[in-house]
Amino acid sequence: MYGAESLDGARSESGYPIIELKDLCKSYWAGEMEIQILKSVNLKVYSGEFLAIMGPSGSGKSTLMNMIGCLDRPTCGQVILMGQDINTITDSELARLRGLEIGFVFQNFNLVPRLSATQNILLPTYANVKNGIEPNKRANELIKLMGLEDRFNNRPSQLSGGQQQRVAIARALVNDPSIILADEPTGNLDSKTGLEIMDMFKELNNKGRTIIMITHDAGLASYADRVVYLKDGMLNS
Repeated sequence: MYGAESLDGARSESGYPIIELKDLCKSYWAGEMEIQILKSVNLKVYSGEFLAIMGPSGSGKSTLMNMIGCLDRPTCGQVILMGQDINTITDSELARLRGLEIGFVFQNFNLVPRLSATQNILLPTYANVKNGIEPNKRANELIKLMGLEDRFNNRPSQLSGGQQQRVAIARALVNDPSIILADEPTGNLDSKTGLEIMDMFKELNNKGRTIIMITHDAGLASYADRVVYLKDGMLNS
């Protein structure tokens, strides 16, 4: 239902670590007091895997998401994305690597209100475009993939929650990234629409897309191939 292999990638037969965290820690400072959020986290995510990360409020999930998404750098340890240690590259190089290899889907959709659905989908391509991708053509393909052919010119306020999340997923896919990072992707949706979105993620994963999902919902985590648990800044399988 959700499209061809050309849109959804190709599953690696053997699997390899597409992102790896090694002895990762992250701290913030309040005056002279160090507040340690993540403590010696080790994690390998393999190509084509659907991984769910669960944890209670305050466990460090948002900070871990920022680390996996290369939105921040670790205080100690390593984040290795596609074989590249992010501590060894400049901020501009990191922004480009992140923009091409990671697609983000958020609980609050994070669409730009004044832009149409198509314009929102195209946003990541304004900074970086992968070789071989023609942005407007791909946006049109993704609009059809998401079943939004009659909504391409609508602004977010003219779309339902489920439709907005479909636009957000299309935006995450527009640069054909290696990883989809989803943070509580059904949190603002009714249960029926939430299940439809999860079915979409599962089908994308079945076609080879690597998905990392942050959630507190065991039902949603059951869609994943593997579940790991974060508590007090430490990760347990």
